[in-house]
Amino acid sequence: MRLLLIHTGGTLMMRGGDPTPLEPDVYTRDLVAELPVLRKLAEIETKILYNLDSADFQPHHWVELAKTVHGSLDRYDGFVIVHGTDTMAYTASALAFLLPGLDRPVILTGAQKPLADVRTDARTNLVDACHLATTRIPEVGIAFHSELLRGCRATKLDAWGMKAFGSPACPPLAELGLGVNHAPHVLAPRPWAPFDGRLEPHVLAVRTFPGLDPRLLHGALAVGVKGMVIEAFGAGNVPRLENSLVPVIEAARAADVPVVIVSQSMRGAVDLTRYHGGVAAARAGAIGAGDMTTEAALTKLMIVLGRAEGVSEGRTSAVRAAFTASWAGEISL
Repeated sequence: MRLLLIHTGGTLMMRGGDPTPLEPDVYTRDLVAELPVLRKLAEIETKILYNLDSADFQPHHWVELAKTVHGSLDRYDGFVIVHGTDTMAYTASALAFLLPGLDRPVILTGAQKPLADVRTDARTNLVDACHLATTRIPEVGIAFHSELLRGCRATKLDAWGMKAFGSPACPPLAELGLGVNHAPHVLAPRPWAPFDGRLEPHVLAVRTFPGLDPRLLHGALAVGVKGMVIEAFGAGNVPRLENSLVPVIEAARAADVPVVIVSQSMRGAVDLTRYHGGVAAARAGAIGAGDMTTEAALTKLMIVLGRAEGVSEGRTSAVRAAFTASWAGEISL
């Protein structure tokens, strides 16, 4: 069993802490040397791709990371990616869509405290991730706090506690106790597909709130935004009287700028037929994203738009079709 452990940065290998801010360490060591017990799990090779605070991750980093994994599929049985927690759910979602053909695990993990600390979750998370990478779970997942979450369903819920991630709309793919319990909804292996790293980063995510001035969104259209994700209230409700967002959605449709609606709620799903605001948004051209997370909707929108250049039916039609299909288990159909 051969694993590739890809280091991209994050708290796990940072230095500092009270009273100084955490920052990326000068990382030139092999993580397996830092945690020799990993050798009992598999033959592990380490690749240092980045050494970034994940707040500095950009879409081009997702593409390079996905390309690295895709180009190594024939040489390794599984992959572990060490990543900062702040944007891990975005990266996991992007990888799930950029790697649509998987027959082996791609496991992201990180830590709330550095590996060098006396009290740290880094050791357990890293061992769990490497163990899960040897199993028959052909998905992009996040291993954290003795759980494996589907990457394109996960979101960071806690900046203080050790259980940093949750997946409110999808149960864990696996739970680790004395053994490993695999869930029945793990995806079946899929054949490898050619790599396509195209994406469109010029998108905008906006959280709806009382008092949001629609002129700000009109301004985004004016400067060339290519797509929007609106975090609406509840089941997809948006203001339609004072400060109505409906004219913005109509203007976006006229400009062939797709508008995707997700819910601010952690549980439940967007249903644009339930309230008058959602109905008005749908009539104006908005696309409901069901129970997708913001992270998944945003990254999927980027990738669909990147591949939609020159599509005869237009970008909005391409996005609408893509958001009625599940690519990696990101939405309940």
